[in-house]
Amino acid sequence: MQPLDLAWRDTWAQRIDALQTGAGEHALADLSADNLYLFRHAHGYQFVEGEWPVVVGHTYDGTPHAIPLFDVAKAPAHVLADVLQHHGCLYPLSASQKQAWEHAHPELPVTWASVRDDADYVYTGKSFETYDGLHAKRNLVKQLLAAHTVQARPYSPALAAEAVTILQAWLSDKRKQAGDADDLPCREALQLAPTWNWHGMLYWVDQQPAGFVLAQPIQPGVWVMRFAKASTAFKGLPQYMFQHFCRDHAAREVRWLNFEQDLGLMRFRQTKMSYRPSHLLTKYRALPPLDTPNG
Repeated sequence: MQPLDLAWRDTWAQRIDALQTGAGEHALADLSADNLYLFRHAHGYQFVEGEWPVVVGHTYDGTPHAIPLFDVAKAPAHVLADVLQHHGCLYPLSASQKQAWEHAHPELPVTWASVRDDADYVYTGKSFETYDGLHAKRNLVKQLLAAHTVQARPYSPALAAEAVTILQAWLSDKRKQAGDADDLPCREALQLAPTWNWHGMLYWVDQQPAGFVLAQPIQPGVWVMRFAKASTAFKGLPQYMFQHFCRDHAAREVRWLNFEQDLGLMRFRQTKMSYRPSHLLTKYRALPPLDTPNG
């Protein structure tokens, strides 16, 4: 096994992206070399090289698993059986991957399971542009703009110091210590994202650095909101940032926005549901027969 380093990411980024070609808004947020690299420590990821390579680690609920870096429908049944035997679980697999597996390998016994905490929240970009039907969100934006002056600039490494200041204030607001949240991957992303074709925006409120977003395109017109941090001193700022990001058509087209999973945290779940997702993306776990997932 090998650690996931930047050289690994550079080698595998396009190959992993190709696994979701054509998936559109059903592309999984997890299946990205950028994401695997940034969260390598959180999941204990290691790379297993070979003709049928995988990344192995553990899910947020502690389940050991292997991420196949190949088309499961094209892999021989004995390869999939071997991965199941050695790693116990293949995850995450999309609904289309599950269907392709079942069609290609009806003879291979497997237990399919999914965990609600794993599901990605997917929204139309238009819903953020207008907040149609989301009157509370729209009113928060109006109140913010009525009380404050908000400015935005595309993120670049030259703005890293301001972004780190915002991140530190966000940790303080949430009463978290460094490493208790996603601040360490976020710090890396602030340095690396501009070289990875991500797009970010940094926001000032009354000339104070107050919030930023970093988003990754995973399909044409489909973005994952990887990091969004905002000062709690300015009510309505998160809603404004999401709206501004989706409205800025000169810089990008946002047909769909993926807000990733909620990790089973009720606060996250309530917040993400409050934006009324278009749909949730179920992520499947392929386990040996009669096995059940942890959590």
